[in-house]
Amino acid sequence: MPELPDVTVYIESLEKRIVGATLERVRMVSLFVLRSVDPPLRAVEGKRVAGVRRLGKRIVIALEDELFLVIHLMIAGRLRWREKGAPISGKGSGTGVPGKAALCAFDFSTGTLVFTEAGTKKRASLHVLRGERALAEHDPGGIDVVASNLAAFTAALTGENHTLKRSLTDPTLFSGIGNAYSDEILHRAKLSPLQLTQRLTAAEIARLHAATKAVLAQWIERTRAEVGDGFPEKVTAFRREMAVHGKFGEPCPVCGSPVQRIVYAENECNYCARCQTGGKLLADRALSRLMKQDWPRTLEELEERKRRA
Repeated sequence: MPELPDVTVYIESLEKRIVGATLERVRMVSLFVLRSVDPPLRAVEGKRVAGVRRLGKRIVIALEDELFLVIHLMIAGRLRWREKGAPISGKGSGTGVPGKAALCAFDFSTGTLVFTEAGTKKRASLHVLRGERALAEHDPGGIDVVASNLAAFTAALTGENHTLKRSLTDPTLFSGIGNAYSDEILHRAKLSPLQLTQRLTAAEIARLHAATKAVLAQWIERTRAEVGDGFPEKVTAFRREMAVHGKFGEPCPVCGSPVQRIVYAENECNYCARCQTGGKLLADRALSRLMKQDWPRTLEELEERKRRA
């Protein structure tokens, strides 16, 4: 799922291309993506773009007359910038994806923005809203961590007692952080993803706050540099430069120990046992239930079993 760094650069790229331009037409391929009916989609056609902003992980295109297009990319949604009027599905579309992935296209006076979604699970969404009050209803409410001070961060983090992984990825607490960057943040902060928020020391909270701001700022700048004057085309949650996310079994860049993971639902949590949990292996629910007493408790025990295998 595109997270804060990706969404930030999407917005900056869109600002250069569509602010001040006119949205001339919206071409729908998949009606399922449109999740609102009032105002109707045709109400946005012919309107000038007043600005582009972020609302959590959502991209908001603000039009004149207080109309808003709210795009939620979810896991597999992506945006592609093409020449004005470019075809959006089928051969020769130029989208770089199969025709079935195209959801809709926004034809601006300066070019065409194509909204796509890979895969069969259609989760990406588009809402057409009128007024700031309607827009506010789509705001999950999490704080902007990049702009936050330590007091605001502490209040959001410790208001309830949850694991760090859950809290960092909760959009009602923190804006724009998902599975990938929470792994990177916790690794930078040297904290266990299963550490409970209300059991953290003041020093640990300060370290986590600093790590959160540093990791997000680093990846915003890295993504900006990669995109340059172009448009983000290769948005992915798995980056080779990441320390632990998506790196199961690979060496931790800090200590060299193999990166571990916890698999749950459709996600996985990646961490370094030596850097973050004092060498303790965190229990994967499914696998640890299966293995019971045979489940290795420490990194050393795991490595010893590998040597004996």
